[in-house]
Amino acid sequence: MPQRPGAGLWHGGRIYIATGNTTGVFYTLGGGYADLITKYVPGYEARAEPTGASGENLQRVAVGDMDVALTLADTAADAYTGKGPFEGRPQKVVALARVYKSYIHLVVRNTSKITNFTGLRGKRISTGSAGSGIDIAAGRLLFAGGINPDTEIVRQRLSLPETTKGMLAGTTDAMFFAGGLPTPGITDLLANAPGQFSILPLGELQQALTYRYGAVYGVAKLPKAAYNTPTDVDTIVVGNLIVVSPDMPEQLAHDLTKILFEHQTELARVHPEGGNYDKATAPNTDPVPLHPGAARYYSSG
Repeated sequence: MPQRPGAGLWHGGRIYIATGNTTGVFYTLGGGYADLITKYVPGYEARAEPTGASGENLQRVAVGDMDVALTLADTAADAYTGKGPFEGRPQKVVALARVYKSYIHLVVRNTSKITNFTGLRGKRISTGSAGSGIDIAAGRLLFAGGINPDTEIVRQRLSLPETTKGMLAGTTDAMFFAGGLPTPGITDLLANAPGQFSILPLGELQQALTYRYGAVYGVAKLPKAAYNTPTDVDTIVVGNLIVVSPDMPEQLAHDLTKILFEHQTELARVHPEGGNYDKATAPNTDPVPLHPGAARYYSSG
């Protein structure tokens, strides 16, 4: 049995992990990671907390309100360098690892008659929780596709649970969400209303995104097996990072990094994306620097 939290440990032995919406993969994997920390890092208890995801997570780690966070890599890059929504306000965060990729989902209600990207113009579109990574990425995608997200759509900034309710009720026409495969909330949405929704491709926007925002976005196929769609769908992907405060003790950061790899099979049992990262690419967190404890782990062979 691990020791219980107590005096002499960082933050009294309690670690809070900022995740995302309760029906997203960040929340699922964050809970699994918290269980691993509690089980394998002596003296510490960790707990995953639901949040508005990337943007909120980075700010809360930077001010010490959270200790660990999952975040989209593009939002983390903006936060660390003080660009985009963090213009002039660089956030003090460092990274433990680059982990799995998030797939950007564009789901439309079939009754809305949206059959391609330009069909989003004038529609009621959820771009995710305000300040979240997908809220930022969706705005970028819309601009890249020639649609002003603030004047040419009815923009709804809703959490994933709120968004799927709106999609089912007919008060939301389309939604963006970034997550691993499968994202529980989207699985439930499609299962609850068979044939009423479609996932549209986004891959053709990658070149425009890269031109505007740099090489942080890639293209990948969202496989039909993920949600039982008729075909694979070309979409945009972005990496995810696990970030922490630079104030975290080096040994603790080393240990939190270590368990990501030594107990990865356990994390993969929580959600398949827990198996989709490796030690060779995990240190590639630029421009966010690695915590010295994480760097020591990777250099140890």
